[in-house]
This record gives sequence, structure tokens and C-alpha cells, in this order.
Amino acid sequence: MNTRTTATRTLSRYLLRPQISVLPQSQHQSRAKRYSSAVAGARLNGSVEYDTTPILHHTSRSTLSNPELPQDVRKGRTKRINLYTAVNEALRHALQTDERVLVFGEDIQFGGVFRCTMNLAADFGTERVFNTPLSEQGLVGFAIGAASEGMRPVAEIQFADYVFPAFDQLVNEAAKYRYRSGSTGYNCGGLVIRMPMGVVGHGALYHSQSPEALFTHIPGLRVIIPRSPVQAKGLLLSAIRSNDPVLFMEPKVLYRAAVEQVPVDAYHLPLDKAEILKTGKDITIISYGTPLYTCSAAIAAAEKDFGCSVELIDLRTIYPWDRETILESVNKTGRAIVVHESMTNAGVGAEVAATIQEKVFLRLEAPVKRVAGWATHTGLVYEKLIVPDVTRVYDAIKQTIDY
Repeated sequence: MNTRTTATRTLSRYLLRPQISVLPQSQHQSRAKRYSSAVAGARLNGSVEYDTTPILHHTSRSTLSNPELPQDVRKGRTKRINLYTAVNEALRHALQTDERVLVFGEDIQFGGVFRCTMNLAADFGTERVFNTPLSEQGLVGFAIGAASEGMRPVAEIQFADYVFPAFDQLVNEAAKYRYRSGSTGYNCGGLVIRMPMGVVGHGALYHSQSPEALFTHIPGLRVIIPRSPVQAKGLLLSAIRSNDPVLFMEPKVLYRAAVEQVPVDAYHLPLDKAEILKTGKDITIISYGTPLYTCSAAIAAAEKDFGCSVELIDLRTIYPWDRETILESVNKTGRAIVVHESMTNAGVGAEVAATIQEKVFLRLEAPVKRVAGWATHTGLVYEKLIVPDVTRVYDAIKQTIDY
């Protein structure tokens, strides 16, 4: 391993800790103004109010009213947990109920960088929950082999930014295994690759990337991005049970920020269905992961200011994505905006927009608009200026309504 890669990994935990300023107060305030996309007293670009956002379930009644949950779960109890705890609970249930499940990755025995695997090694032993060398190509290759032998491996890439050494294994081996095996019955369908993704505010070049679009071009892979603890638990359990190789990408900024009432019992959510979070009649916004919270805040302001009605849809599975739900919504509203954190160029939004244009063109009242990250690398500063904020989504709503 070269020195540069080692240094990058060494900085991982430091870069993701809350930073303590050593600047004089006035100098720190000045720098903070340049860093943030918001100014003092801004009406739109404030902090996300996770405690009140309608994206999260703040009561047991709200959680248990979800028709996607099994009836026995809807009659059960909930508890208030964050997203990384929900991931931990899903892994724990899978390990308890299926001896084929293995959990492994770099530093996961003590819980990993984000503590998603905390206490699992102590409870299930290091034969089933274990550390791997610092080799993404190696650990993914091992996971493919284990899955092809009938195991259900859940491998963790420490950051999505580190997945690229394993790109060949995922694209040329995992995705093609079943296809090239023909009728022999060999496949690696029990494979799940977990990875934290997205910006955190100070992640810089190697801890802020959202590479999901790179994998949506590959038949044979499922790509899933949960928005909340309820979704993370149910979708991860479904991914582990799936007979397709799955990339499960977890927005790292939501690990502790997103907290909601989650069913205590195990449950499975569909991997092939988008979810309508809010109904509307004038415009459809399609998104996934962290930007859904930005969209929700923008919608609240836009509906108040413009008197419009906006429908918000969470893709959840971005490949293969639920075209039917999206097209039905846009056919109703006649307008569409796609929002995601990763770069605009060749992003998920490009595919969604092209499909809408192809299938419901004659119903459109305005061009499909994309609001996404700028086509630039993420520096240590100005990160908030790169990804979509409330103002950009709000402006997109206004431009689309006024077109």
C-alpha cells in the first residue's frame, strides 16, 4: 500500500470528528460565513430540523401506520433510535436467525468508524464477525467467493470513497456471476456490500463522495440508499435476504442526525418500490437519501409562498428503480424535479429525467429540472456550496411552476 493511501486512511477518523476552532472568535465567524451557503437570518438555508421534519416518524402511531409493515409488526412496539443503531439491529437479527450470515470489513470488530457493527463480534464471535486487511479488492473478492458457496456475507467498505479498488470485483465478477454461469446454478446472490456515503461538512476529497451513479449502469446489481432508521432496518434485512448482489449505501450524515420511532420486531421493506412521502397535484420531486430533507424544507416554503401542491417521492432503490410510480406521479402533476447530492453530469437524475421525457412527454407542462451537486471535487471548505441546498430546490420549484 502506498504512503498516500495510508495517510488518507489515517486521517479518516480525524476528518469526521467535530472540528474545534483555534481561531479568534471574529476570524472564526468570518470564515464560517464564507463556508456556509446561508447568511445570518436566512429564511431558507437554515439547519435541518430533524426533530420536527415530516420525513421522520416521531411517534409510534406514525411508524406503525405504514402499510408496508407486516400486520404483526404493526401491532407491536417501537423504540426511538438513530440510523446507525437501526443498521446494527438489522445485522444483529440477521446473525441471530441465519447461520450463513457473515459480517466483516476493516476495523468492524470494534464497531467501525461509525459504530454500526458495535458489540457484534463479542456476541457472535470472530468467526462470523471479523476484521479484514486494508484491501477493498480483497474483502469484496472474499465476499463474492463466500456468497457463491451459499453464505450470506455482509461486507463493509469503510467509506464509499474507498470502493474503487473493488470496482472490478463488483462489476466484472459480482454483477456477471449469475449471467455467465448459465444453467449451472452458481451465483453470488447472497452478497451485500455496505458503505457510508455523502458529505458530512468537512470530509474533503476522500470522505465525501456519492458514487452511486457509477453502479446504476451495471445489470445484476441492486443499489439501495435508505433515508431514515425505519428504512435502514427494513431495507437492509431485505437486502440480506435478496438473491441479488446488493450495494447498500448509507448517508453518513444521517447516522446520528436521523432519529425516529422504529419497530422493535424485525421486518422487511420492498426493494423494488419507491415511496410517496407526500402527495401533491402540481409538481413531482424525486430524490433519495439526505437531500430528501432539503426537499421537504423547500416544499414547505414553496407551498406557502406560491400556493402550489408538491408531491415528494423517495426512490429508495435507485437501480433498478421504480419507473411506474414516478411516471404515474408525473403524469398526474405534469412537472418534475430530480434532486440528488452527487454530481449532475451522468447522475441518477439524468436517467430519471430521460425516462420521464420519453414516456410522458406530451403531459409535461415544463422541462424536467435537475438539482444536484456541481461537477467539481469536494474540497475541505465550501462543501455546503457544492451540494443542493433549500434555496436551490425552492428556486427550481418556482421556475418550474412559472414556466
